[in-house]
Amino acid sequence: MPSLLLYIHGFNSSPQSLKAQQISAWCQQHRPDIRIEVPQLACYPEPAAEQLSSLIERYKSTHRIGLVGSSLGGYLATWLHNLHGFSAVVVNPAAKPYDLLADYLGPQQNPYTGENYYLESVHMEQLRALDSPDINHPPAIWLLQQEGDEVLDYREAVEKYQDCRQSVECGGDHSFVGFERYCANIVQFLGL
Repeated sequence: MPSLLLYIHGFNSSPQSLKAQQISAWCQQHRPDIRIEVPQLACYPEPAAEQLSSLIERYKSTHRIGLVGSSLGGYLATWLHNLHGFSAVVVNPAAKPYDLLADYLGPQQNPYTGENYYLESVHMEQLRALDSPDINHPPAIWLLQQEGDEVLDYREAVEKYQDCRQSVECGGDHSFVGFERYCANIVQFLGL
């Protein structure tokens, strides 16, 4: 069965994000047999979740699927893991984005796409509906976390993913400095 790596970007991000580019480039060079999907997600949680579900439906019977999610994408990857059992690597994941993003209500602009949109409290409820307080199969999730994350409190992720494999580094930042060091091990962990 062929392999599919689904990279899920974070809030106000895009397929042009550095980590998405790094894992795609690594696969193209070392594992060109792996299909890479990096969708541009909708700005709002419900349609973004529908996009991901549609993508999974398209490939789940024909491909072995592994997930990589960054920040809000890590939250969504955990939701997909609980729904479908896929292995996932979560990078500086948002443990409770509905709390974090409550500070961002109002007008927004995605710096990658230029899209303008408006975040409302209903979107926080949509995020809460996707929460995975319990992880169905902790050995299938690997947390990559840097303590220097300036956006998220890294301790929330360390606690949420306490039963999962963890690589927690001192320093760094929300972008996860040096992510490219992990590409080979990520692909191996996902079983692709």
